[in-house]
Amino acid sequence: MADTRTNTLIIVGLGPGDASLLTLEAQATLAAATDVYLRTARHPTVAGLPPGPAYHSFDEIYESRASFEAVYERIVERVLELATRPDGVVYAVPGHPLFGEATVRAMLESARAAAIEVTVVPGVSFVDTAAVSLALDPLADGVLLLDALAFAPHRRLLVPQRPTIIAQVYDRRAASQVKLALLDDYPPDHALRIVRASGTTGASTIDTTVEELDRSHVFDHLTLVYVPPLAMLDDVRSFEGVRRVVAQLRAPEGGCPWDLEQTHETLRRYLLEEAYEALDALDEGEPKRLSEELGDLLMQIVLHAQISEDDGEFAIEDVFASIATKLIRRHPHVFGDVKVEGAQEVLRNWETLKKQERGDEPLLDHVPKAMPALLQAQSVQSRATKAGLSPDILTPGDAASVLRDLGEAPADSHPERSEESRRHESERLGDLLMSVVALAREREIDAEDALRMAISRYRAQVAGRESASKTDR
Repeated sequence: MADTRTNTLIIVGLGPGDASLLTLEAQATLAAATDVYLRTARHPTVAGLPPGPAYHSFDEIYESRASFEAVYERIVERVLELATRPDGVVYAVPGHPLFGEATVRAMLESARAAAIEVTVVPGVSFVDTAAVSLALDPLADGVLLLDALAFAPHRRLLVPQRPTIIAQVYDRRAASQVKLALLDDYPPDHALRIVRASGTTGASTIDTTVEELDRSHVFDHLTLVYVPPLAMLDDVRSFEGVRRVVAQLRAPEGGCPWDLEQTHETLRRYLLEEAYEALDALDEGEPKRLSEELGDLLMQIVLHAQISEDDGEFAIEDVFASIATKLIRRHPHVFGDVKVEGAQEVLRNWETLKKQERGDEPLLDHVPKAMPALLQAQSVQSRATKAGLSPDILTPGDAASVLRDLGEAPADSHPERSEESRRHESERLGDLLMSVVALAREREIDAEDALRMAISRYRAQVAGRESASKTDR
């Protein structure tokens, strides 16, 4: 037991709830204290604490603050004030001080800055007793520990193929938040187990499912939820699940012969086809089909990454690292201290950063030559114009003249139509198309989208005439 001296804070873990699980060190520390400050008296162990000291709790703060954050902030302030007394302070918390105790984490950070000496007296944690109730080996089974209070929109915390313990499911509202997060990755009928008051004589478990989770009335500050892992073939809503399926398809033993034969070259056309099919679904405004087509496109990306990993070139993590670091680097107004005024300034900064990254590389080297011609024309024009290097392009008047000349040119079967004249007309038509792209850019119209919509209208008209011709027969 540490000596109590000026600027001393002793943090004691009270264990999971049964006083018999209070450690000998904790008992001795508490018995030797004059005053003990409890984060809360709403804990079964409190009734069996050693006699002698005066026990105080901060429960009144819970009743006077609007949020847990405000409660914890005030408790930390008060305990650190008490730590400056000649005898310091003994502060006691449920369970283990370093398992899910927000006040302790904040105290450790603040105490270091205030030169307060801290001693942590460990306690039996909820993990220890939950492992007994669930017959788990947290280390061997790879148990994932999560806090119900940490679930929030856009935070993907779950790993469905790992067994998971979610602690501090203190009421039905917290249970609903956990349920919504689980439904992102698990089927509604996936079995769960609610464990309440483990480590006490009143311990109980209730079997339920994801969709039924928040319909129970057993939740309190001693409640946790156990989520068994999903089998690989059931883990169909997480990226890791998709990755493992693809890895199995490519496995030398038990894999698919077709997938094992594929290379980057053989898959090349599928990558392009899936991208076009996703664009088609996007144009048609069909969310369900778009979801499916994006899945097919993702499948190609994962398969290419798996082939590279099998060949020792790179893994999907390298793909993630590439895009994540690029996004962070090119968004200093989000991840740094750069200030921007509107989307246009964001785009200007983006182009500046891209130019810095390219260094001395030729301006158009990163425009793929395999791009569709119309899309490639937009890209090269845009980059050249922004850099002040764009060559002259036909004016609308010149374009009209070229279009008129091409319309009056001899037909392909005309004897005067030579190979040279056809080549010249092809060049003029190319210039005309480049001028159309330039006009679209000036009007802030995506030429690729405009042509695709025109094709869609054309197809509809052809289909209408085809249908009419069949009716007339």
